[in-house]
Amino acid sequence: MTITTSFDSESQHEANQHANTTSEDYKEHRTPLPWVQLVIVYLIQFAEPVTGIVIYPFINEFVRNTGITGGDDKRTGYFAGIIESAFFFAEAATVILWGMASDRFGRRPILVIGPLGLAIAMIGFGMSTTFWPLVVFRCFQGVFNGNIGVSKSVVGELTDKTNIGDAVAFLPFVWSVGVTIAPIIGGVLSRPADQWPDTLGRIPYLKSHPYFLPCFVASLIAFITFLIALSGLKETLRSAILKQKKRKTLNERSPTPSTRLTADADVPDYGSLQVDDSPTIAEDSINMNDEQAPSLRAILTPEVLIVLVNYVFLTFCDMSVVVLAPLVWSTPVKDGGLGFTAFTIGVTMGTFGLVNALIQINLLGKILRRFGTRRVYIVCFSNMFVSLWCFILETKFARQAGRADWRVWSMIVVQLTMDSFKYGAYGSMHVMVTQSAPSRSALGTVNGIAQALGCVQRSLAPSVASSLYALSLQRGWLGGNAVYYILMVVVACGFRFAFTLPTELPLQ
Repeated sequence: MTITTSFDSESQHEANQHANTTSEDYKEHRTPLPWVQLVIVYLIQFAEPVTGIVIYPFINEFVRNTGITGGDDKRTGYFAGIIESAFFFAEAATVILWGMASDRFGRRPILVIGPLGLAIAMIGFGMSTTFWPLVVFRCFQGVFNGNIGVSKSVVGELTDKTNIGDAVAFLPFVWSVGVTIAPIIGGVLSRPADQWPDTLGRIPYLKSHPYFLPCFVASLIAFITFLIALSGLKETLRSAILKQKKRKTLNERSPTPSTRLTADADVPDYGSLQVDDSPTIAEDSINMNDEQAPSLRAILTPEVLIVLVNYVFLTFCDMSVVVLAPLVWSTPVKDGGLGFTAFTIGVTMGTFGLVNALIQINLLGKILRRFGTRRVYIVCFSNMFVSLWCFILETKFARQAGRADWRVWSMIVVQLTMDSFKYGAYGSMHVMVTQSAPSRSALGTVNGIAQALGCVQRSLAPSVASSLYALSLQRGWLGGNAVYYILMVVVACGFRFAFTLPTELPLQ
């Protein structure tokens, strides 16, 4: 590559013309996205925030109602953290196994079974009335959500270098939509017998199980996703497709009544996943051998390791803020919180989530293409400083006023606005994780490792953040604000390490 250090006006004009021509030619040859398959994959990913976050507006009340705290509201953070961490701990323990299974049996069966398991687990969670069954069903939710890394691999297999930026840019949008809907479901539909005594209040089961309804709605969403995936999702793993074509070829050469049906099955074809329409058996064997994944040593290049470390910082810091928000907001003002109800928490988080989702779908892809993933990530990640600082000001103003006055709500608006930048960080990170893979055959492994590391952080962060919060309040560390200062130090470390990310040109 030749680097020019100075230009005269004429050469600069010619360079700009060449760049514009190249950009126009590139856009003309951009591969169209396979939207039907991508939408199904996005729906499967949509199940994660819905089933994972729907409990946040009411989980602290739920924990207190089980009696596990012994009437001490300050202990709520410990037990709520256990439940919130169980989901991601179980996901982290199974995500690699799901990835290995998808490499052996194909992507489709692994992705189809996930939403069905989530639907069943959510029903069990809503029917529970004691603490430990909540933990068990929360673990099952994490297990069946462990295939989320497989869905990211499918996105990579459905795209190529000309359109992967557009496809991956929708991932944080899907998450933000889920984050928008989930707290609304959890906040508005919890305690329905108390909120609508003349209608739902007449159903005895909803009186004895006040948090069943939001869990049921989340379960219904997951079950509908299962039906859509079962009927419409196609296989994308190249080796699995080649096996299907090999089986079809054998059946066509020596058809039997029992094999003719399978021979008629369509084999999916995507513009970014090229497979010869009529391969020989020998060619199939060669192609499948070529698709063998490289060794772990070959995969973990310096670029991959740098991206993965940054992903660890992002998921830990983000999950800490996500967990602290409903915990701080639901804690009584006298104990260092804001005293919000589950309904208020759900509506507040949902409203800002809706606004943010609309912004993401219209701007994120353009921003990534304009400024590049590295620059966008650094700017977006830095806003977590402001989000954490807002907690300190919110609780201070609430103590002074004895309630959530206009100053508190002003800080909440600032906090949620700054917090929305994290979706830009996630969008950038998804692109960098995918592009850091040394080869397409290593894509599944890299995504699986990233997802596993992210799950570990999401399982640790709730317990760490909620426990630090409880200790800060109980022991009065730094006026009850020690948890925020400690997390600011972690964010500072992540911010510094973000500058080690490889530099790159803006996405085309």
